[in-house]
Amino acid sequence: MTDVIIYNLGGGQVLGRVSLRHAIRMLHRKVAAVHEAVEGETFGPYQRPRSVELVRYVHARWVYERTGAVPYSRAALLRRDRHRCAYCGAYATTMDHVVPRCQGGRTTWLNAVAACEPCNADKGGRTPEEAGMVLRVRPFTPSFTDIYPAGRTVSP
Repeated sequence: MTDVIIYNLGGGQVLGRVSLRHAIRMLHRKVAAVHEAVEGETFGPYQRPRSVELVRYVHARWVYERTGAVPYSRAALLRRDRHRCAYCGAYATTMDHVVPRCQGGRTTWLNAVAACEPCNADKGGRTPEEAGMVLRVRPFTPSFTDIYPAGRTVSP
């Protein structure tokens, strides 16, 4: 299938691309309208779109894709670390503060890592050094593509 260009309300700003199927779902949900159609082709009751225009102004998620800024969340942290424990490499389902909150650590990209439940429990309210644990990966502030790899579309 071909990609469909998405324009923000007003048609001036290109926000990105989505699959044809995703664009048709947007038309069906009435969050977008056909901006430019393929001449003489339809997709069900809709003209086959070459581009769509949002019916409401959308800012947040598309701006993250353009600027690379990603807001912190537990789910995004687990995606950043590919659900791998920073201490043992096992499947991670929790997040851990490298410098624990009880020691003044904050919840930021640079102070949080994915951790499996046993490692998180073993570390407790201590730093990795105090717990005798080795941090295998260095926390980093991810870009949008670190969280949403190429080929995945993002719903507005």
